Amino acid sequence: MPTPPPAAAATAASNVRAARTDDVFYPCSDGKPMADNMWQADAIMHATGDLRAALPTALVAADILMYPEEGNKDNKIAPDVLVGLGLGTRKRSSYFVWVEGKPPDWVLEVASPGTQKKDRDRKRCRYAEIGVPEYWMFDPRSPQRGARGAPSHEEFSVYPRGTPRLQGLKLVNGEYVPLPSRLADGGRMIRSGALGLDVRVEGELLRFRDPATGKDIPHRPEVAAAAERAQAAAERAEAQAKREAEQRKAAEAKAEREAARAERQAARARQEAAHARQEAARARQEAARAIGEASARSAAEARVAQLEAALRRSRVRHPP
Repeated sequence: MPTPPPAAAATAASNVRAARTDDVFYPCSDGKPMADNMWQADAIMHATGDLRAALPTALVAADILMYPEEGNKDNKIAPDVLVGLGLGTRKRSSYFVWVEGKPPDWVLEVASPGTQKKDRDRKRCRYAEIGVPEYWMFDPRSPQRGARGAPSHEEFSVYPRGTPRLQGLKLVNGEYVPLPSRLADGGRMIRSGALGLDVRVEGELLRFRDPATGKDIPHRPEVAAAAERAQAAAERAEAQAKREAEQRKAAEAKAEREAARAERQAARARQEAAHARQEAARARQEAARAIGEASARSAAEARVAQLEAALRRSRVRHPP
């Protein structure tokens, strides 16, 4: 894209006081509507929004009065869209050429049945006299067939048959000459040297493209839709992350409960094993005691038997 001339912004800032303190009152409205129909209004507003996105340091204005001559409030013209490179984005009620330090770098007129002839003739001459480097004309309507197959009167292009819907003109030696076009994306593409952008017709609107990147400047609704999609995606991702965190937390809690239950079971098993060992030791003690008692009884019985035997022998030897 071209680098905006810094001198223009400085000139506008230094001369703004002169326009505001001038004895001449310059009306900021001509009392006419911005557009005659929805085709024209949509094309104007979309072009304005797209150009502001593409040229963030430029003055891009829709339907404001331009005064070419200081002191002459009757010499005025209202472009549908104008672009002043290097003039900043400060809002203006009107465009004073002597205040801004130059005419607009680029002007667009969007055709309607009531303005198309004036756009092609009188306004073209006026912009050439003012010295606007590029003048563009666009007809947002084309002879498309209606939904029922029959062409509606409102659907027809307002330009004469054979006239391109988009025309880009460059000022050369005080006269406008057509800018060259080329085939691209199934239609004609025109390079604006003033804006450093490619321009083509897309449906009922203009589409601007940055040739440096080869990417189209998105329409504001597309930007809003993309932002909504991004927001929705972020919300879905956040909700998914929250669900996954909750699932992890639940899984960790379950694992902790199972580990605690397993520990309790292991402790109970250890207690049961210790009790079993105690019971076995007690059984061994009782068995040993029983064995000792049996041995003692056997020894006592043997002693008694010995005594009885000795008593019998004694009686035999010493009868009474």
